[in-house]
Amino acid sequence: MKSKLYMIAICLLISIFSSAQQGGKYKLWYDKPAQQWVEALPIGNGRIAAMVYGDPYKEKLQLNESTFWSGGPSRNDNPDGAKVLDSIRYYLFNGNYKRAQVLADKGLTAKTLHGSAFQNIGDLTLDFHNLGNVKSYYRELDIEKALTTTTFISNGTYFKREVFASIPDNVVVVKLSADKKNALNFTATFDSELKKDVQAEGFTLQMGGLSSTLEGLEGKVKYNAIAKFSTEGGKTSVSGKSVSVSNANEVTILISIATNFTDYKTLNTDEIVKSRRYISEAEHKNFKTLFINHLKTYQHYFKRVDFDLGTSEAAKNPTDIRVKNFAINDDPGLISLYYQFGRYLLISSSQPGGQPANLQGIWNNSNKPAWDSKYTININTEMNYWPAEKTNLSEMHEPLIQMIKDLSESGKETAKVMYSSRGWVVHHNTDIWRITGVVDFANAGMWPMGGAWLSQHLWEKYLYNGDKDYLKSVYPVLKSAAQFYEDFLIEEPTHKWLVISPSMSPENIPQGHQGSALAAGNTMDNQLMFDLFTKTKKAAEILNADAEKIPVWSSIISRLPPMKIGKYGQLQEWMEDLDNPKDNHRHVSHLYGLFPSNQISPYTKPQLADASKTVLLYRGDVSTGWSMGWKVNLWAKLLDGNHANKLIKDQLTLVEKDGWGSKGGTYPNLFDAHPPFQIDGNFGCTSGITEMLLQTQNGFIDILPALPDVWKNGKISGLKAYGGFEVNIKWENNKAKEVIIKSGLGGNCRIKVPNEMKLSGNSKLKKAEGKNPNSFFEISEIKEPLISADAKLNPFEIKTSFIYDFQTEPGKTYILKIKS
Repeated sequence: MKSKLYMIAICLLISIFSSAQQGGKYKLWYDKPAQQWVEALPIGNGRIAAMVYGDPYKEKLQLNESTFWSGGPSRNDNPDGAKVLDSIRYYLFNGNYKRAQVLADKGLTAKTLHGSAFQNIGDLTLDFHNLGNVKSYYRELDIEKALTTTTFISNGTYFKREVFASIPDNVVVVKLSADKKNALNFTATFDSELKKDVQAEGFTLQMGGLSSTLEGLEGKVKYNAIAKFSTEGGKTSVSGKSVSVSNANEVTILISIATNFTDYKTLNTDEIVKSRRYISEAEHKNFKTLFINHLKTYQHYFKRVDFDLGTSEAAKNPTDIRVKNFAINDDPGLISLYYQFGRYLLISSSQPGGQPANLQGIWNNSNKPAWDSKYTININTEMNYWPAEKTNLSEMHEPLIQMIKDLSESGKETAKVMYSSRGWVVHHNTDIWRITGVVDFANAGMWPMGGAWLSQHLWEKYLYNGDKDYLKSVYPVLKSAAQFYEDFLIEEPTHKWLVISPSMSPENIPQGHQGSALAAGNTMDNQLMFDLFTKTKKAAEILNADAEKIPVWSSIISRLPPMKIGKYGQLQEWMEDLDNPKDNHRHVSHLYGLFPSNQISPYTKPQLADASKTVLLYRGDVSTGWSMGWKVNLWAKLLDGNHANKLIKDQLTLVEKDGWGSKGGTYPNLFDAHPPFQIDGNFGCTSGITEMLLQTQNGFIDILPALPDVWKNGKISGLKAYGGFEVNIKWENNKAKEVIIKSGLGGNCRIKVPNEMKLSGNSKLKKAEGKNPNSFFEISEIKEPLISADAKLNPFEIKTSFIYDFQTEPGKTYILKIKS
């Protein structure tokens, strides 16, 4: 009965979307076609993707496939690393930073290979004939349905185009229709900038080709793209390398893409067989069936979270106009749209069994994209996955978890060859071939901390799911990462602390370092070491594993440098007090301890919180897009919702043209502008908005910790918290009116709310006292900071709140209401 009702509901949805309505809560919409790539609308199923332009006369779908990269399986270790390591450390400890950098560039940086590039498959173009002037033009991306729709009237005929990327059926589906018979006339062609072979036969257009050679690494990835045309009425013909459709009533096009990629070490899949299989499995299903399959799978993820801040007259405008006017208009609906757009992008670019979202997710129109569209793991890749667990998209986290497992294997060779160390290491960048050596140049790439940061995702996932079998599966990766640093940490000569050397604070150059970024004992490195060893130790204790390692790791933790507060009252970025108050660098790496880590908290370490605030004030708000996204999270963790909201406004500043520039913002299609496009800004801001409404890192579930004054009323449902809790929040007049908690694992629920509340039913809330008995909320104790005698610190004020405990059972739901 339930399945029958679901099918009826789906059919009703289909009838509703058959007459596109302008705008909507979760719709991006425009009154003109895309003229440039950052105006086109993205669709994807985690493996294949398209950017849809919506041109009535010449529709273009720019296509990507997640495994289509330049080059082929490769490594980039520099075998001279072990020869120069001791000398580099000597020069760093003796202040000759330039000499250390020269040696690192020569002996540690990769000799030739600096990573492969994510590539552009090409375009499918539909060139329409017999169209006159276009009226009533409209296009949209409905992120609730993951569907793009374009409608217009020409010569008295209403035309409609619908496009989606199906997760279950593994194809892009295009439906062309009109309200009059025999109205569809077009010629379809494939094209690519790369080496290609295009063939047309019957109802099928096919393009095969090869990825490009980069830095001397021969392109070995083969692809095959197929477009299969199914018409109602009319005629289909082949002319050279194109397919023409004449006088059709309706046309459905299935697009399939596959490569010869098997895994990061192997290219032996038959891309033609694979691509044809997807077509053959989908072509017997009509559009309605394909759409129902697509919608059911997609909404299984998307509908877990709903977010509503209200709406205003501004919502009646096209999306690009809303972004352009956001700073001066009251438009709360744009915030909830932008928030959910981040979730949409993660669902569309990161599916279980596939590749993780790269620097551009899965959308890229260049064969030489900025930074090769690789995985930049000194923040950007990690930022892509900050929303995964907390916004109830745990499955989307899996591709990153798998990549970390891959890197733990490829990185063992790098650790051995370059540093004569056990365990695994990866630096600031990797690609689909899971390279782990130093890329680019020392001032950017000599950062051996990628494994330490990525490993945090392994532990973070456990805090949400509480699955010991999962923890057991990733523990060897954590242990191996810790092994590398056991060998790599070195005693610095002054305080005898254990520090990372050589390294850097990404990607910043301190004063007095002779133009070299290289340093020892950087604050971020120390924070990462604390987290890695502390969490690996906890994992071992939970699993009753490696008891002999516990004292070793405890000893290392005790010998790590403390955080320092410098002469300006700032959290020091380096071991020495080298910070410049006029430095507005986009990276704020030393604030990793504030977010995504929980070492710095206004509740437990107010002095460090104030010093972090000083850093943010010096650095300023306006920066690259992803940097502003990070800062939304940071201000939220500092419990300043008004400042976090100001950063959201800065990020939602319209950048009208793609390309390089000094200021970040948002493109017309809501893509994040570094500029150029980087998707991490989208994901970072979605995470930051979540942190404004719900936090779990401080030992309790913190409700509305950084609610801006202007978000007076709203509701959000489906957020996840540590310990397997799912949380719905409704607030009015800036007070929590109702909080619904569903317990997945049971145990104590400690909750902090901004106003007094009561628990529905017979259960009662009790005032929280002492340490939270729920181990998922345990806070690790860090050393007290060293504070400069010249530092002037401000008391950190925290609003009055109420902290309660109540016991929960797995699967049960608990409702808290405002106490009148």
